[in-house]
Amino acid sequence: MIEDDTIKLLRECDAGIRMGIDSLEEMLKFTRNRDMSECMYRTLEISRDLEKETTELLKKYHDDGKNPNPIAKGMSWMKTNVKVAVDDSDHTIADLVTEGCNMGIKSLQKYLNEFKAANDKAKHIAQNLIDSEDHLIQDMRAYL
Repeated sequence: MIEDDTIKLLRECDAGIRMGIDSLEEMLKFTRNRDMSECMYRTLEISRDLEKETTELLKKYHDDGKNPNPIAKGMSWMKTNVKVAVDDSDHTIADLVTEGCNMGIKSLQKYLNEFKAANDKAKHIAQNLIDSEDHLIQDMRAYL
């Protein structure tokens, strides 16, 4: 049970990390404010570090991880590009980033609650992701 929950939690973290990295990279294409970009780059670096850690742990369990849902990824890309086409202000970018982080936090917390038997390392990764996204939300408030 512990191993099962650990792998499941790590898979969900992996998918969330990949989705977050893709989304931040997309948002950075539109961001003009240097301070705002720096906040996003800091979170991107944390996400990349957590991605490496997650991948290493998954390899120990002989698991390849999980890609983000392609439908969710496509819808996110479309929503971003439509909203930015209408209004490419920093306000719009901050709003999209905040919304994405909120969805990520909600999902990760759900998986932490669902996979209670996961080991401490997997839980630590999930919590670090939550903390990182929460910190980015706080940083984005200045641009809303």
